[in-house]
Amino acid sequence: MSCDYPPTRGGWVKCPENPLLGSAEIGTCFDVHVRRIAAGYRMYFSWRTHQAIAVTDSSDGIRWGELKILLPPDPTTGWEDKVNRNCVVEEDDGRVLMWYTGQARKRSLIGLAVSRDGGASFQRFSREPVMIPEFPWEKDSVMNPFVLKENGVYRMWYAAGETYEPNALGYAESTDGVNWKKSRINPIFCKGDAPCDSTRVGGCEVLKRPDGSYIMFYIGYEDIHTARICAATSPDGITRWRRLEANPLVSPSPGEWDGEACYKPSVIFEPEHRRWRLWYNGRAGRTEYVGMAVHEGIELE
Repeated sequence: MSCDYPPTRGGWVKCPENPLLGSAEIGTCFDVHVRRIAAGYRMYFSWRTHQAIAVTDSSDGIRWGELKILLPPDPTTGWEDKVNRNCVVEEDDGRVLMWYTGQARKRSLIGLAVSRDGGASFQRFSREPVMIPEFPWEKDSVMNPFVLKENGVYRMWYAAGETYEPNALGYAESTDGVNWKKSRINPIFCKGDAPCDSTRVGGCEVLKRPDGSYIMFYIGYEDIHTARICAATSPDGITRWRRLEANPLVSPSPGEWDGEACYKPSVIFEPEHRRWRLWYNGRAGRTEYVGMAVHEGIELE
C-alpha cells in the first residue's frame, strides 16, 4: 500500500466480530445493500459463487441467517451472464423495486426487478436494461445503482466507466423508475486530490440529512487494487460536493481479511442509538467477505 492510512479515522471503529458474512464454504460476498426491517436488518448482497443477488436477515446486524438467492443470472438476455450490485426501494403500495447490475461481454448495464410479495421474490421488469452507457465518460459500463425516492421522483446515483472498476459517479432522475434522464453535468463526482481517491471513485450510497443536505459514502481508489471508504457532503446531492476532512474513514487492516481493499459502503443511521453503522466488503488476495464499522454519535465531521 503506497499510503499508510490507519484502519479507521474520524471516530469509526471496525466491528470485533468481523468478517460477518462469507467464508471458504460460502465464497465471496460483496457490494452489499442493507435496509432496516421490522425484525432487524436485511442485507442484499452479490454472491460471486452463484453470480447472483442474494439476501439474508439479521436481528442485530452482526449475526446473519439463511442465505437465499433472489435474482439469478439469465444468459438468455445477452447482458446478464452475471448479476450483482443492487439497491432497493420499498413502495407505499407494498411493491419493492430492485435496480441491479447485469454483466456480460465485458460490459455492465442496469436492470430493474419487481417484488409484489414484500421482497420474498423478484421478477425482472423487462428482458432489456433500463440504463446503458451512452456518453464517453461512461465508457463500457454503468453499475452500482443507488436510488432514493423523494417527492414522487426516483433519484439515482450510479458508477460508470471501466468494467473492472468504475471511474466516476453520475446522477439521473425518473418519474417511473424505468425511463431515466441523466444529468447534463455528469459525471457529478470524480477522483480527488488526496491519495485515498486520487485515481477513481466508485459504488456509493447517499443519505439525506435532517437539515436537507446529503452525505455520500463511496469507494475511493488510490490505485486499481487499493480501495478505501470515504464520504462527501452536498447541499442538493448533485453539486458542490465537499469531501470530509477525516477521509478515508475505513481503510484496509494489513494482514487481516480486509488487508488490501475496502469496498462499497452501505450505511444506516440509527437515531435511537445515536450511531452510524457501515457495512462493507473487504478483500485480501482474491477473497472478499463482508464486515462492519460503527461510528458513535451524530456528527461525522
